[in-house]
Amino acid sequence: MTTKTMKPVAAIVGGSAIAAAAIVAAVLQGADAGSFAGGEMSTGATITATNPPSEASIPAAVPKITGPAPLPSEEQGLPG
Repeated sequence: MTTKTMKPVAAIVGGSAIAAAAIVAAVLQGADAGSFAGGEMSTGATITATNPPSEASIPAAVPKITGPAPLPSEEQGLPG
């Protein structure tokens, strides 16, 4: 076979392999999807605290360093 006929044959075989893999994946995925359909719906119970805590259990965040940070030496500008 020449290269002129081999390239289209390879393209057809490769495309067929990809299409077959996609079909197999779709069929196998579709079989598992029906296993959980049709069951009864269930809801969980919601629990709320009747007496909320009087103060927050976690204190508010406070930064250790306050104020502006000093500029690096290359950004301070000209002296004077």
